[in-house]
Amino acid sequence: MADAPWASKLMDMAELTTPMAIRVAATLRVADHILAGATDVDAIAELAGVDPGGLIRVLRHLAAIEVLRATGPGRFELTDMGKELCEQGPGDPRSWLDITTASSRADLALFGLLDAVRIGRPVTTQDWGDLDSDAELSDSFDDQMAVGAAAKAPALIEGYDWSAVEHVVDVGGGNGTLLVELLKAHPHLRGTVVDRPNPIRSAVRRLAAEGLADRAATSAQSFFDPLPTGGTVYLLSGVLHDWPDADAARILARCAEAAGASGRVLVMESLVDPDDMRPSTTGMDLMLLVVTGGGARSADGLTAIAATAGLEPKAVSPLRPPHSLLEFTARS
Repeated sequence: MADAPWASKLMDMAELTTPMAIRVAATLRVADHILAGATDVDAIAELAGVDPGGLIRVLRHLAAIEVLRATGPGRFELTDMGKELCEQGPGDPRSWLDITTASSRADLALFGLLDAVRIGRPVTTQDWGDLDSDAELSDSFDDQMAVGAAAKAPALIEGYDWSAVEHVVDVGGGNGTLLVELLKAHPHLRGTVVDRPNPIRSAVRRLAAEGLADRAATSAQSFFDPLPTGGTVYLLSGVLHDWPDADAARILARCAEAAGASGRVLVMESLVDPDDMRPSTTGMDLMLLVVTGGGARSADGLTAIAATAGLEPKAVSPLRPPHSLLEFTARS
């Protein structure tokens, strides 16, 4: 007979009802509707465009886990935790949990984990072109990536000597958030953003709005194609972990090709120790296996991949946790 406490804990950890109920509430903007005054199930259902009979089951479960508080038959109010599901802007919990956004689409890919483990790669290869064919999905992805870029910008600005850099090419730089912060912090810098067409359109608007259009260029293209030349530094920030080793090497090779003998390639990543057993680390590694086929890597692992692209390490610098910066130059 299984030990009851441990069996109960295992079952609680594997339970899927609560995560899905929260995601459904986020997608339907239940918290925003309640905040706006729709406190009974019929009113919430009408605003959300769903069946009241189905919705009441979700709301009752959310009350059971203290996301909502029942105030009467079919009536609910927000708890402090529930208020976190209200719209707060890009990168807020609601947008990350919304089933229609890129982040939740990635999370739900975990239902393919068994097949990915069987074959060692995603069952359905990530098609980044999907993002350009779905503007709303692409915008959600770009907004969420921009939140991360803004958060790590100070570490990159402070953690590298930019004084001798004339031109930085941000490869896979999304809507230009990171480049904007670099250019604002270092007025002597010029920059180029390379990414898919949709984020590049956003980057053009962002750079213009910040008054940086005269110091920045954009290139709407794949980073598997030849990159713009003339950069002093080619920056890959949070890009390589999304790709299997062979593809990561191809991206680095394109950077090395464009940088030439005098340029440098900077890789900003969250490096992992092979012995790091924190759930946040192991969980992200599983997510990358299922969604992109990439993975969390150590400094040695990235250096080995870079070597196949004709690059040799110049420095590895820890930045603000959890980020590190690896600097490479062309092998002499």
